[in-house]
Amino acid sequence: MSDPDTDLFADSDIDEGTAAESAAAQHRQPLAARMRPTALEDVLGQDHILGPGKLLRRVIEADRLTNLIFYGPPGCGKTTLAEVIARVTRRRFERTSGVLSNVAGLRTVCETARLFKDGPGTVLFVDEIHRFNKSQQDVLLPYVENGTVTLIGATTHNPNVFINSPLTSRSLVFELRPLNEEAITALIQRALTDTAQGLGHLQIDLAPAAMTFLATICDGDARRALTALEVAALSTPPDADGVIRLTHSVVEECVQRKMVLYDRDEDGHYDTISAFIKSVRGSDPHAAVYWLAKMLEAGEDPRFIARRLIILASEDIGNADPRGLTVAVAAMQAVEFIGMPEARISLAQATTYLATAPKSNASYLAVEEALKDVRSGRMLAVPEHLKNLHVKAIGRDEPDEPYKYPHDYDQHTVRQDYLPVDRHYYRPTTQGYEETIGKRMAHVEVLKRKPMQDP
Repeated sequence: MSDPDTDLFADSDIDEGTAAESAAAQHRQPLAARMRPTALEDVLGQDHILGPGKLLRRVIEADRLTNLIFYGPPGCGKTTLAEVIARVTRRRFERTSGVLSNVAGLRTVCETARLFKDGPGTVLFVDEIHRFNKSQQDVLLPYVENGTVTLIGATTHNPNVFINSPLTSRSLVFELRPLNEEAITALIQRALTDTAQGLGHLQIDLAPAAMTFLATICDGDARRALTALEVAALSTPPDADGVIRLTHSVVEECVQRKMVLYDRDEDGHYDTISAFIKSVRGSDPHAAVYWLAKMLEAGEDPRFIARRLIILASEDIGNADPRGLTVAVAAMQAVEFIGMPEARISLAQATTYLATAPKSNASYLAVEEALKDVRSGRMLAVPEHLKNLHVKAIGRDEPDEPYKYPHDYDQHTVRQDYLPVDRHYYRPTTQGYEETIGKRMAHVEVLKRKPMQDP
């Protein structure tokens, strides 16, 4: 037998070496990965689903785990929460991705999970689950239905829109929110004091202004905040006292500019244009310009924005300010003529004009009400005196009551039926120019009731 004192491969040496290598490898992980919580009470910022008595917490604590889908922005803790749930419920944890996995690999993972079905069970975490195609979902579904795996899916997209209903109908869906500044601050402080996983082994003096900046600029993304903190700490040399002093300017330099990107077919696109239109409709030029800037920075097609402004000018402003439509159309022409980046100014001009214009949806309501009558089968015949005047050319008889040309009458107004029934569709508001229109319509009605002489 080998002498344990001389054997290079003694078990104790292997164990110590393996442990040391494992610890070193773990510490080489990014700070954001090392600081992931391992217990429910350490998860920050999701009290709306993990607070005392909340459904998800009850499910976890009762060990009645079911299929779950988490959706929310990057860095809010979807992956972390899935890992914590698997740890707390003592289940195997398998991780795959909607982007990287294929049908064969997915089937292998699920078949392996079958071996543990009667034991601890398996949590299958699928990141970016919205990217699963139909074939992948068809493979996964039977294993989810028979309990071979407990599915936890994560997505940045609305699952009710981007995930097929067979999976969502078998899952509890929870929205994770961006971490607020208080939660980000607590996470940063935890990283600064944790000697095992964080930066506590370093003497770091993080200025209060730098702390506030980090908590604010990361937009609720914990991963982004911790990455910036780590870069700042590791790239800043200590002073003569051995202290790494992180000022506001140092931290600001380490925060990478966050690219504003979204897929034009996904949530970010529709959510942002929705916020933009609603801000203009709500007469808030400040918010409207911000959402405009976000769309332009994300690479949105400026023609798409201009088209939406044209629609809004008629639907939400209408005759309260008839110039609104002209301004919107001019913005579209400017986009076509000069292009970006200069067209951003024209779009901003149109946006602020429309946001500050008086609002009315009377034109929209008028045509919708008329369309409702037409579509319900209320098809009115054209009165004889309004039909094509070229009766001889098309073999028509002269109408019993000829058409009266308004310009031949006093104030260019004449009493004459233009609909065979009495219907009122356009009801001008008292906003902007529509107040004048309303008075004009009332005046015309008075004129029509007066006796009129034929010219």
